[in-house]
Amino acid sequence: MAEDSPFIVDADWLQGRLGEPGLTIVDASWYLPAQKRDARAEYEAAHIPGARFLDQDAVSDPDAALPHTLPSPRHFAQYVGAMGVSADDTIVIYDGPGFFSAPRAWWMFRIMGVFQVYILDGGFDGWKAAGRPVTAEPTRIAPSVFHADFDPGRVASLADMRRIVETGASQIADARGPGRFTGAEPEPRAGVRSGHMPGARNVPYSALSENGSLLSKDRLRKVIEDAGIDLSKPIVTSCGSGVTAAVITLALETLGHTDNRLYDGSWTEWGGLSDTPVATGPAKTGPAKTGKE
Repeated sequence: MAEDSPFIVDADWLQGRLGEPGLTIVDASWYLPAQKRDARAEYEAAHIPGARFLDQDAVSDPDAALPHTLPSPRHFAQYVGAMGVSADDTIVIYDGPGFFSAPRAWWMFRIMGVFQVYILDGGFDGWKAAGRPVTAEPTRIAPSVFHADFDPGRVASLADMRRIVETGASQIADARGPGRFTGAEPEPRAGVRSGHMPGARNVPYSALSENGSLLSKDRLRKVIEDAGIDLSKPIVTSCGSGVTAAVITLALETLGHTDNRLYDGSWTEWGGLSDTPVATGPAKTGPAKTGKE
């Protein structure tokens, strides 16, 4: 399945290149509290030889009130430079299950100007299950200088989203599960309303992969189009806090769709405000509407 995407490498490819100069492996695992997994503890217990740990909470704007806010290019460059990552490296990113938090790190590297960046098919869970090499030895690295070349056009702000909801100028693809999207399930963060942005379509991130592998292009296209998304038009991806939205971004880019942005504040920002319109129930058809539905 992975061969369908230019952004995915398989475990055989990676294992055959372990230790090669210029290859950087990044463990970008991050989990929701409900998953009951400690990403850093798991990394310290076992990781792919040579992998460094990217903390999704630490590589974010330290002054932002929202979780996982995209850092400034300078902060990002300092953080990944301290990890020993150079913008000239070939970077392979993984998480535990395969396509949960790794795409967020992939997206951040890409919008900071790195394009030789890939995601490991099957994730670390698949790597371990296949009996491939792991180690608990700390990865010894020398810091490097990372030069960020930030593309702000790939990020949507709250002001952008207000305009989009009002005018329908772009489609909105929401990666949260159906229960949270419709408002049938409460949001996990206190003070955040349930539901979705008027006009949004639900593309649960979990529907885009199977057994740790990204779906084939044909299946990705079907999932996205069945959700009511037109792949010939602009799309903004969103989720709870900006992490799993990048799974949709990865799927879109795999299908050759490049007119997309990620709403970094996502539902934690939108649903946490009192003056933003919120819709509940299944996604409406037709153009986006304004006001409360």
